[in-house]
Amino acid sequence: MECQSQSGQPETPKRSRVTGIFHKLRTNLVFRSKLAEINGAMGDLGTYIPIVLALTLAKDLDLGTTLIFTGIYNAITGAVYGVPMPVQPMKSIAAVAISSTAEDFGIPEIMAAGICTGGILFVLGISGLMQLVFNVIPLSVVRGIQLSQGLAFAMSAVKYIKKEQNFSKSKSVGDRPWLGLDGLVLALVCVLFIVLVNGDGEEEEEEEEGDGDGSRGRRRRRVSIRSFIANVPSALLIFLLGVVLAFIRKPSIVHDIRFGPSKMKVVRITKKAWKNGFLKGTIPQLPLSVLNSVVAVCKLSYDLFPEKEFSAASVSMTVGLMNMVGCWFGAMPTCHGAGGLAGQYKFGGRSGGCVALLGVAKMVLGLVLGGSLVGILEKFPVGVLGALLLFAGIELAMAARDMNTKGDAFVMLICTAVSLGSNAAIGFVAGILLYVVLWLRNYGRVKRSTIPPRSDELP
Repeated sequence: MECQSQSGQPETPKRSRVTGIFHKLRTNLVFRSKLAEINGAMGDLGTYIPIVLALTLAKDLDLGTTLIFTGIYNAITGAVYGVPMPVQPMKSIAAVAISSTAEDFGIPEIMAAGICTGGILFVLGISGLMQLVFNVIPLSVVRGIQLSQGLAFAMSAVKYIKKEQNFSKSKSVGDRPWLGLDGLVLALVCVLFIVLVNGDGEEEEEEEEGDGDGSRGRRRRRVSIRSFIANVPSALLIFLLGVVLAFIRKPSIVHDIRFGPSKMKVVRITKKAWKNGFLKGTIPQLPLSVLNSVVAVCKLSYDLFPEKEFSAASVSMTVGLMNMVGCWFGAMPTCHGAGGLAGQYKFGGRSGGCVALLGVAKMVLGLVLGGSLVGILEKFPVGVLGALLLFAGIELAMAARDMNTKGDAFVMLICTAVSLGSNAAIGFVAGILLYVVLWLRNYGRVKRSTIPPRSDELP
């Protein structure tokens, strides 16, 4: 039986597929709650802004081009996946670039590292190997990677709040003063404001009504007040506060603004740049991208959005395509990240429309203001960014709370400790080895049941 269109004409299979695609895009991009989705879009900026600013100041990264391309990535991934899928800098490549000289690891090497990493991830995705990796990795090891990444974000956030930062050199430069437009008091007030509005992130249930009219009225008022507070866009207000304070801290920023996009050009990558980019950038970045940008993101997405279905292979391919295209034009190497997804979920992101809106904002800023945004970001209060990053990290770390058995918790915590003490790749290997050793040790052993015997089984 043929499908009927709204006009009454039979739909061809091709037209039906096109209709289905448009329906899926519309469903993926629809806002669950307009204010909450806008607020959720700010949840990833605590990671995004510091790294982008550091690369711009230290390596002369083209900020305008990066904003345009990452905005396009945000819009496409939001439409494809229907969840607040983040677009974050590749952290290992950024760390190598910031700690190296421009001659040793400059823009050509950064882009070569991004293209090589993206190419490998694309091959892993399209070949199905990434899905195989995703299926065989134990959940306790994934939770260990998530916990270590969440704690690393949280510790960086505390450093941002407590210490003044020199992002161009990626180091702290002294204690943050208590007072001032980027003081410790301001950062702590932002933290407390987020706690007051968002609480612990648990969805609240409506209270049952009382017996008397007076009791019902008081309960309604309390629920109404809590509902009003919960709907305050905390992350959006804090971000806007940071922008205002940036202009107050340096009013001359206004005169430095130049309208128009940056001039895009293809990056020339020499043979030496390809070699250095692969050896110094791709090799340390690849394990982190596989574990945190694909495996951990998919696991966390299934936890938060069980109704959404997409494969690790598709996520690996989108990360690959982003870098195989944008890096040729000087856009920062990017990936997805479990921390960004957790942060956007924490502040209200529930659909692809959340990141699509963020992507449109990035594209507009990149096209209208281009590289002149550097001056604004340079004066943005770092303590305020720390407040946003803190809760993104805590939300990611709390994904590990479902490790209920002692064996799973043991593997997870060893994996976390090794990851924090070295890196995610070594932590992953340690977790896998420990999991296998414990499995071999317990093979064939009958576990003692925790279910009490029935009364008729008692002697």
